[in-house]
Amino acid sequence: MTAFLACRQHFDRVGSTNDVVRGWLANDTPEVCLAVAAEQTNGRGRAGRRWVAPPGGALLLSLGFRPHWLPPADVWRLAAVVSLTMAEAGEAVAGLSVGTIRLKWPNDLVIESMPAIDSPAVIRKLAGVLGETDGLGTASPRAVVGIGINTDWAAEAFLPELARSMTSLRVAADGRPVDDAALLEAFIDRLEPRVDALRSDGAFDAETWSERQVTTDREIRLDRPDGPITVRATGVDPASGALLVVDPGAPGRSRSVFVGEVSHVRFADPTMVGV
Repeated sequence: MTAFLACRQHFDRVGSTNDVVRGWLANDTPEVCLAVAAEQTNGRGRAGRRWVAPPGGALLLSLGFRPHWLPPADVWRLAAVVSLTMAEAGEAVAGLSVGTIRLKWPNDLVIESMPAIDSPAVIRKLAGVLGETDGLGTASPRAVVGIGINTDWAAEAFLPELARSMTSLRVAADGRPVDDAALLEAFIDRLEPRVDALRSDGAFDAETWSERQVTTDREIRLDRPDGPITVRATGVDPASGALLVVDPGAPGRSRSVFVGEVSHVRFADPTMVGV
């Protein structure tokens, strides 16, 4: 275990790695704590959606932080650096070109187009990220960031109801096997300096985070409590983490959309696949 990780435990099977880490933090386990599982029986994504993967088909992990060193409004950056780091580690371990793995605001890693199987180009989900917090603004802030990334999952084994919208590192690497252990170590090695930068002055690589966003300059549908709307995304705000869109009430002006305002972000073009 590196000095970066105060606690690291691997499980064959758990309900949810996020729940494991939340329990650790509630019982005074120091940061940074890491839970990794080969299988989850109650994995979840944003808005209560289920995260499903067969044993050995995905790398499933959660990290626990005590971010007293970040203003509450900046804690979202923990999920941002985890997403960025996993994108880079996935590319390195699977032998993919830099920039192959994109980010889809607010919480997905995706791959845009695989020429061997996609015509026309589509966007397929590779990973999901779930951030959960407790006690922000108190003396005991706690944050958990979970990520599940499809790794050595062959295309022929994809669940039929998900096959059109999902992918894996193995598929992106033209069928080459992917080693979860190697991916985990590549991820941890790259994550440590990013978390250290956040601790020292709250800084993170906002430029790279922005450049990897796949929604920029695309028409998207925002599912909101009062109904869906279609808008054009123009980028992301590195100060707040919000999605920037053209204001439908004032063309030519941008407005910020925050995570709590929407339950789902989809591409308006149905050929892009609804991830």
